[in-house]
Amino acid sequence: MGLNQPSTVERGEAMKSWKRVPWIAACSLVIPLVFVMLYPAAFASVVCALWSVAAMSISVYAMKRQAEAERKTIIQSMERTAIASLNHHRHDWMNDLQVLYGYLRLGKLDKSLQCVERIKERVTEESRISKLGIPSLVFYLQSFRASGVALDLHVQVEEELQLSALVSPEDGESLTGAIADAIRAYQYGGGRSSWGEVRKLTLNFGQDHGDVVVRLDGDQTLDPEALRQLTAVLKGKKVRTEQLPSEDTFVQFRMPCGI
Repeated sequence: MGLNQPSTVERGEAMKSWKRVPWIAACSLVIPLVFVMLYPAAFASVVCALWSVAAMSISVYAMKRQAEAERKTIIQSMERTAIASLNHHRHDWMNDLQVLYGYLRLGKLDKSLQCVERIKERVTEESRISKLGIPSLVFYLQSFRASGVALDLHVQVEEELQLSALVSPEDGESLTGAIADAIRAYQYGGGRSSWGEVRKLTLNFGQDHGDVVVRLDGDQTLDPEALRQLTAVLKGKKVRTEQLPSEDTFVQFRMPCGI
């Protein structure tokens, strides 16, 4: 961080101070009311009008500064997440290349081919994720591994599936939120995992009878309370939850196609 860059604490304090300005300006309107009671009507009216205009101008300015500060904070948070994701992907690629290089040096052709197939599968998975077309969903899935969560997440996307051509941006945001909530419920539900154990979860994206279907497969089932909470969050939205009678399916989301 540069010498002239404010710290996170300083930015937070600055945002809090700008939030207080509109309230201070509103409370200051008590002063012209005192003038109305103590001085002649004409003079008091002028003071009251000028004071109100000044208070309103200060409030508008403060709200603009607050919105700008919040926008910068969000952008910086997204930039940090993107950088962490890129670093994580770079680290993964370096590991894969080192393993492949080691097998080649040892002359283990069969192991080298297996390593290449794993790399190919990862490239295919990431390519299909990027083609889903919903920015928030793509960003969430691509950066998930960099979040440090102890969950082995795999994504399977039906070939040529592009959600951006099937659902509206608003419905895409709703679907992204539902998926993120379900992943959190899976991560923290079902009791604690054994020491060193990493849970596995697979997201399956596809279409079924004109609907977009997202199925989450794992090694635990969704408890009724978590299902109720997910259903309540999605109330009034096109996304709906489904529990399938399968030991491998955690939950399934279904959304009608249509922009």
